[in-house]
Formats: sequence, structure tokens, C-alpha cells
Amino acid sequence: MFTLAHLSDPHLPMPPARAVELLGKRATGYVNWWRRRARLHVPQALAGIVADIRRQKPDHVALTGDLVNISLPTEFSRAADWLKELGGPQDVTVIPGNHDVYVATAWPKSLGLWGAYMAGDGQPPATDFDIFPTVRRRGPVALVGLSSGVPKPPFFATGTLGQAQIAKAEKLLADLGREGLCRVVLIHHPPLTTESRFKRLTDAAAFQAMIRRVGCELVLHGHNHRSEVARIVGPAGPIPVIGVTSASAAPGSKYGRARYHLIRIQREAAGWHLDVELRALSKDGTGCEADGKLSFHSGQPLAMVA
Repeated sequence: MFTLAHLSDPHLPMPPARAVELLGKRATGYVNWWRRRARLHVPQALAGIVADIRRQKPDHVALTGDLVNISLPTEFSRAADWLKELGGPQDVTVIPGNHDVYVATAWPKSLGLWGAYMAGDGQPPATDFDIFPTVRRRGPVALVGLSSGVPKPPFFATGTLGQAQIAKAEKLLADLGREGLCRVVLIHHPPLTTESRFKRLTDAAAFQAMIRRVGCELVLHGHNHRSEVARIVGPAGPIPVIGVTSASAAPGSKYGRARYHLIRIQREAAGWHLDVELRALSKDGTGCEADGKLSFHSGQPLAMVA
């Protein structure tokens, strides 16, 4: 059995910013953080989630983006320090979210600080977006990392994969399927066509068409800050698309309690058995507790378990 912990959207606390750093879109994001979002995302909740992940000792951790808020240089360096506490690059896989590319930044002083956590197997630390899609093989699991984060105008949180990335992902997924691996796709934006036009993945239909052709076993995403389940029809049956609540959501916030998902993956004669345990910050904020389960088999309908 392979155990994968999935968390997303930690939105680490905002550091002070200089006026010169708040030109353009960053200005609205900075004001929005201090007026509203600082109460929604709290470090105490995130600390509780990380502590529980350590206690559960998963085989690997997947983090699907939005470590930072408005892509300030100091946000990236602070996030790099936080990642080291979460685990090493061999044990943690990171993909970027839209807030990690809130504005265009120079890689060496921004995402490049996390490059070792994004690089595929046998590759040097990532130096630009051309590395995506990436592949990391861990036991029977192949983690396929995609980047949907693209700088957008103010008030837009949309994402885009692009034709080239989708085409490369299709070939990778087909090859990994022939290897008999459990293919887990990591993407920040939910790849669904039902999302708000201001937050959606703009080429979700093209992504879904690709998945219908080659399939995968599981899609994990963040972005919406809530735990949710959808599915895409694949060549061998429905493929679960699972989002997770923000790992720093404050107790009592509109997102509910902070959560992460603990996914247990086991090979079966006819495919894969996956159990997803939802782990939520306890009501008193002192630890985490089980908060529901999902259970499914490859190519069969999802079943909710109380």
C-alpha cells in the first residue's frame, strides 16, 4: 500500500511590502489580504495540519499550489523555508498555483527557490515553466505535475495549461499507463467546465478530452479552498477529480475547517483501490481528526463512506 498526503492553498502569512512592490495587480491583492483574507487563512491551522501529516507518516506529500499570495520576493523565500520544514524534495512534490504566479517574476528569486520540489525525476531544479508536465515515480504511483498558473489581469484567478502542455501530458500518461503505474495528475485549478468564468481553467474542455483518450487513475486539485469530488469519464470508467480544503482555513471560516486528504493506494487484480480519508482540523484547533472517507476502484463509480 502507498499512502499519499494531499494538501493545497496554504497561503502563508503575508509579509510587509514596500510601496514600490505594490504596483499593478499586487496593490489590490495586498489590500484584499489585510482587509479580508488574513482572517480566512491562519498559521495556527496550517501548523495543525502539518503536525498531523507528520504523525501519519505518508509515503509522499503532494502540494497543489498557492503557497504565497501576491508573489512578493519575500513570500517566495519564506515559503522555501517552510517547505524545508514540511519535507525534502524527494518526499514532497509541489506544483504552482495562480497566486504563485500572481504577477510575472524572475525565476531565480521566485519559483526557482522551490525548483527542486517541482522537478521531475532525474532533472535539475526547475528553472522555468517549460519543465511541465513533470513525472515523479514513487513506488507504484506516478505523479504527473501540471502548471495551470499564468499571470492574469486584476480580479481574474483563471488558469491555462496550453496546447503544448496538454499534448505532452497525453503522451506521458499513455506511456505511464502502459507501465502499469497508478497515474495521479496534480493540477491547481479544477479541470471542470462548470467553474466561474473568473476562476476557471480556460482550457478545461481540452484537458478533459485528453483524459477521455488516455485516462488516469486520479486527479487532485486545489484552488476552490474546499473538499469536493467530481469525475471525468475515462476510457475505462469514471476518473475521480478531488479537491481539498485550504490547509490554512481558519476554524469557522466560510471554507470550513482546514483539511488535507490521506490517500491510500493499493493494487488490485483488475486495477487500483483508492481510499481517501478526509482529515480536518479538530474543532478546538489542537489537532486533526477523521472527517469522512471516499472509496473507489478503478473504472467503477465512486462511493461515499460515512
